[in-house]
Amino acid sequence: MICHVFVDGRGAVNPKGLEYYNSLIDELLRYGRHLPHVTIYHFDLPQALQDEYNGLLSPRIIDDFTAYADVCFRSFGDRVKHWITVNEPNIEPIGGYDQGYLPPRRCSYPFGLGVTCTHGNSTTEPYAVAHHLLLAHASAVSLYRRKYQGEQGGRIGLTLLAWWYEPATQKPEDVEAAARANDFSLGWFMHPLVYGDYPPVMKRNVGARLPSLTARDSAMVRGSLDFVGINQYGAILVEADLGQLDRDLRDYYGDMATNFVTVPFESTVTRNQQVSPHDKTPLAS
Repeated sequence: MICHVFVDGRGAVNPKGLEYYNSLIDELLRYGRHLPHVTIYHFDLPQALQDEYNGLLSPRIIDDFTAYADVCFRSFGDRVKHWITVNEPNIEPIGGYDQGYLPPRRCSYPFGLGVTCTHGNSTTEPYAVAHHLLLAHASAVSLYRRKYQGEQGGRIGLTLLAWWYEPATQKPEDVEAAARANDFSLGWFMHPLVYGDYPPVMKRNVGARLPSLTARDSAMVRGSLDFVGINQYGAILVEADLGQLDRDLRDYYGDMATNFVTVPFESTVTRNQQVSPHDKTPLAS
């Protein structure tokens, strides 16, 4: 939606974009079958913002996203009662800034997945991008609650991608690995949204590469959702690989310290052919 409402990501609103979405919303309501659930951002960062300040890598995205959300709430909120700020903020940082198979295709050797890494830093950038997406979400929610929710009566949240991780065996280390993987995947966002900080295991394993939430950030993020959407694609069996934590150079999956034994949609465990997350492209909607 953002590229239709703001051609360059900010500035003058595109009237044709507003006309299109107003017509779409009105048509849905006219038939009475569908209540619009609007996703404000879904992997569609305007190229102008990427060129100007590296897009999601910069905290400047928080103010620009909030201003964009403001236009959406003001223009469509009389009819839209379900708002999703960001779709799958727990996969875009990995695909776009760790493995490099999603725009803007940033990664660093040896972590690129089927791409040549010419720019980026897979060890730090995914965490910075996720941090900015989390704060952009919370800022938009704060604006909506302060300025629009009382009058418009809508609800607001975000949608996460949900691989669900299960232990490949009942060994304690594998049970811990599955819990750790779920913390890295869903807990990456849900823990700060509920408790105001990142999961302890992420803080411990990622260390200084994980951005910190200030007291002000924590207060804004905690409780900043009326609902959570889940895109559920499948389950993954994992086992522990704590040796990955001994490596000097680690990305998101190295910090997770697990091996994938299966990938989504597989129904059997292949004991002698383990799957690395770098060998499979995660499915993104």
